[in-house]
Amino acid sequence: MRKLALSDEILMKVEKPARYIGGEVNAVMKKKEQVQIRFAMCFPDVYEIGMSHLGIQILYDMFNQFEDVWCERVYSPWVDLDAVMREEKIPLFALESQDPIKDFDFLGITIQYEMCYTNILQVLDLSQIPLHSKERGENDPIVIGGGPCTYNPEPICDFFDMFYIGEGETRYRELLDLYKDCKAQGLGRKEFLKRAAKIPGIYVPSLYDVTYHLDGTINKRIPLEDGIPETVTKELAVDVTGTYYPRRPVVPFIKVTQDRVVLEIQRGCIRGCRFCQAGQLYRPVRERDVEMLKNCAMDMLKNTGHEEISLSSLSSSDYSRLPELLDFLIENCGRDKVNISLPSLRIDAFSLDVMNKVQDVKKSSLTFAPEAGSQRLRNVINKGLTEEVILDGARLAFAGGWSRVKLYFMLGLPMETKEDIEGIGDLCNKIAAVFYETVPKEKRTGRVQIVASTSFFVPKPFTPFQWAAQCTKEEFLDKAYFTRAGIGSQLNQKSIKYNWHEADLSVLEGVFARGDRRLNQVILKAYEMGCMYDAWSEYYKNDLWLSAFDRCGVDPDFYSARERKEDEIFPWDFLDCGVTKEFLLREWHKAKKEAVTPNCRMQCNNCGAARYRTGVCVEKGETNAAALR
Repeated sequence: MRKLALSDEILMKVEKPARYIGGEVNAVMKKKEQVQIRFAMCFPDVYEIGMSHLGIQILYDMFNQFEDVWCERVYSPWVDLDAVMREEKIPLFALESQDPIKDFDFLGITIQYEMCYTNILQVLDLSQIPLHSKERGENDPIVIGGGPCTYNPEPICDFFDMFYIGEGETRYRELLDLYKDCKAQGLGRKEFLKRAAKIPGIYVPSLYDVTYHLDGTINKRIPLEDGIPETVTKELAVDVTGTYYPRRPVVPFIKVTQDRVVLEIQRGCIRGCRFCQAGQLYRPVRERDVEMLKNCAMDMLKNTGHEEISLSSLSSSDYSRLPELLDFLIENCGRDKVNISLPSLRIDAFSLDVMNKVQDVKKSSLTFAPEAGSQRLRNVINKGLTEEVILDGARLAFAGGWSRVKLYFMLGLPMETKEDIEGIGDLCNKIAAVFYETVPKEKRTGRVQIVASTSFFVPKPFTPFQWAAQCTKEEFLDKAYFTRAGIGSQLNQKSIKYNWHEADLSVLEGVFARGDRRLNQVILKAYEMGCMYDAWSEYYKNDLWLSAFDRCGVDPDFYSARERKEDEIFPWDFLDCGVTKEFLLREWHKAKKEAVTPNCRMQCNNCGAARYRTGVCVEKGETNAAALR
């Protein structure tokens, strides 16, 4: 019997004890005396969110295939247990062994979203690990960050010993072997970090300094050690078929956000939307072999007992073997009544035919993402979607039996005008009208339901919009009220429901996304003042954040509200994500001209990703010679 880190008395006090006891189906148990490295893998949010993340599932499976490594999981304790652990001085523990995190060799933290930064400090604090990397000693774990937010790690660089830039399948074995060698030679923490910094994809922030101009912009970055690379290049899995994928994912005891098998069919996206960071970071598009996916799907369903499988991708419709994969899944899953979920489909006849096949009984809502209300602004963001295509897709959907549509838009996009915002209500009204034109009165079960949601635009690093100014909170709210008024003036207004995101949260996300090292002190101050679980609206405290900026003498508008000069050095310019800054700048200029860039399968646009010689860049049998130069 395992000894639990929490007593029965404490477990009975908290909302969901199953978050903390471990022992789930397929959780990996090893004998700690038979491994050389103990790795705690952390998702800095509540268990239900972290358990739904595919990246951790992949790394958990990969690490535990190494005989000398035991990888365990840890998540942010919810606020109820957080209070108890602080009061009782209980150190944060891993789920599998229930051992304290501070006793591990590594603490790996995946950073998926800027608004989890204070939760990272919570994890370190409850683990009794010094918050600043410079204060850690030989007995403290190496704290390593990964995930999309590491493409600008500077706002949180003081809290990490290192960052892994890119996809985790490629360099971790080399890093772990280096750690074992340093340990065997009696070399300390500092020497290990110096040597690790020379491994491709590894960034050790303490080995660099940054100087600034009088206007607050960056002057230069200075490596503090000989042999440390000036540029850190992302790691990329060239062959996504022959790499690691979990056949026996851990099955939670309680319902989590995505309580299903997740099958990643490809990485990357060919579309090139100018606001989308993932579309740039994960270039080039690489497809998994369809036979591997078939085998994986059957193994994962058998090993978990899940009743739903989701095909994961940034743009599922673009997977070239999707019809074959779906036919296989429909045939094999249908008899076991396993539901098939297809997020990220485009609005076209093929996608709707697919949805008809997988939702032949229950017609749930369809989700479209026009992103902008006018064709002009869709061209600015390179959405590649016309109003005609949207309305034709809606017509096919309504004819196929759907009567509920979700529409996602963004407010505050670069070059946005009043007419673009008015277009959101107009487009919703036109879609509603299509329903009444398409579905005869005698076949209607009620009025069409259209849910229009707007998020607020956040400029992200390594996108063509990284130079753009972000709206202020007041500007965002004015746009939301204007959108609501526009929808309220439509003929079919009773069929349209409107939701919008929190404006102050979006502004803070924008500050963190493009911030520099001076934000470390702000994040620490906000945490000390009580900020935590900022991604959860009920716990977000905007007044405390504003106070933290004020106390630290840092102006958040400097990072968000100004359009940046084309020659400005960005905090993340020392990273190479595979897409060149020259390409992103060309796309920024094209956006200003409302010019559309063809997708990667239509034309190579020389973004820089062809250097990897894989995926869409070579799928026609030859690479673009100009792109490879």
